[in-house]
Amino acid sequence: MNYQPVIGLEVHVQLNTNTKIFCSCSTRFGAEPNLHTCPVCLALPGALPVLNRQVADYAIMAGLSTNCRIARHSVFARKNYFYPDLPKGYQISQFEQPICEKGWLDIEGEWGVKRIGITRIHMEEDAGKLVHGMGGGSGVDLNRAGTPLLEVVSEPDLRSADEAVAYLKQLYQIVTYLGICDGNMEEGSFRCDANVSVMPVGSSTFGTRAEIKNVNSFKFVKQAIEYEIGRQIDLIEDGGKVVQETRLFDPNKGTTRSMRGKEEAHDYRYFPDPDLVPLVISADWVERIEKDLPELPDKKRQRFITFYTLPEYDADVLTASRPLAAYFEETAAFAHNPKAAANWVMGEVTRALNDSGLDIDHCPVTPKALGELIRLIDGGTISGTIAKKVFEQLWTQGGDPAEIVKAQGLAQVSDTGAIEAVIDRILAAAPDQVAEYRGGKEKVFGFFVGQVMKEMKGKANPAVVNELLKGKLA
Repeated sequence: MNYQPVIGLEVHVQLNTNTKIFCSCSTRFGAEPNLHTCPVCLALPGALPVLNRQVADYAIMAGLSTNCRIARHSVFARKNYFYPDLPKGYQISQFEQPICEKGWLDIEGEWGVKRIGITRIHMEEDAGKLVHGMGGGSGVDLNRAGTPLLEVVSEPDLRSADEAVAYLKQLYQIVTYLGICDGNMEEGSFRCDANVSVMPVGSSTFGTRAEIKNVNSFKFVKQAIEYEIGRQIDLIEDGGKVVQETRLFDPNKGTTRSMRGKEEAHDYRYFPDPDLVPLVISADWVERIEKDLPELPDKKRQRFITFYTLPEYDADVLTASRPLAAYFEETAAFAHNPKAAANWVMGEVTRALNDSGLDIDHCPVTPKALGELIRLIDGGTISGTIAKKVFEQLWTQGGDPAEIVKAQGLAQVSDTGAIEAVIDRILAAAPDQVAEYRGGKEKVFGFFVGQVMKEMKGKANPAVVNELLKGKLA
């Protein structure tokens, strides 16, 4: 029997605020345990939460950017469960009345374009962190307790691990473009729970689902879902039944393992939090947020294709992150040659960044310098080969491209007399290759070009070299 996977994702987006959701404690990562805590974080008697308005702003931004309806009235609820890293014995979240509902995202792949529904986006606080192995025991670090999160819950519209990863990447790109999340998956800023089930192909009844908790990389999400699909199919084929449960993914083994029985909403005994008044969002509030939204990836990608006449591939690469797109646009403005700017940003700039372990925000070569370098190439002042040498100096020492070229005598030689003299010497020294070329072996032409460029130390104008060589070998 053939089976159809059914997948829904619950994505936790850690918001990029300076302070926590219900108090003024810092959200800075990596501090000494329990340094960023207060009576609210520690759930001391009498401590009352106060909503950080920026969290609501960010939630509205996320909702508008994922085509959600923004609720004019939303309510915070208490999600009751007991765990050592949850000092209150409950988590402040939202349940029946979340801030955003009924949105969607379009994902594209080998399946074409597919619309994935978003059930809801709600605000909530993070729990603390258990630290194991402390003198044979465990400790609790509550620095993270109260860190603001958005939970983005998809409809069960995904039908493969590849679709799930495409949806995750689309959502990741949006929240990082908005600047509401730093996107650091290693630190848990963007992580997801995957609900996975299988059903016979053609069936309209979903199978029993298992939830894979806290997966924090695209690679691991794909591996976890694919393993879980296979596990459930094998279990059913062997006559067993899938149990509704929560599972953990082991990235070292590439497998999932049972963690606990899956809770339902009634197990958490949700009820409205009496310490927090309902959140009322005016139309003016939403309009202000919408007015200030940045250009989102899909619209930017399409603009790069139409305005700069770039291929789809280039536009996809250059809009992968908002800082990279901004760097390209500034370079293109100085270069007056968008395609050349795209090639340099995707080529030499990206290579150097990867080799140096830097991101585009810390690129040593400014867009202005790169744009001027491209103009030197287009103006025939230097060749592409020389330009790469100039780029290396810009990377390590900075400076002005034109001044570097002038100071080091790197200007391209276009004097036909000088180039012709070199060509004559090379052809005279290689009669066998000349005969081969004239006999139809056209690849030998590249040998002659290389020899001329080598003798002239890369300074010869390639177009002039090619033209003169063709005339001499005719």
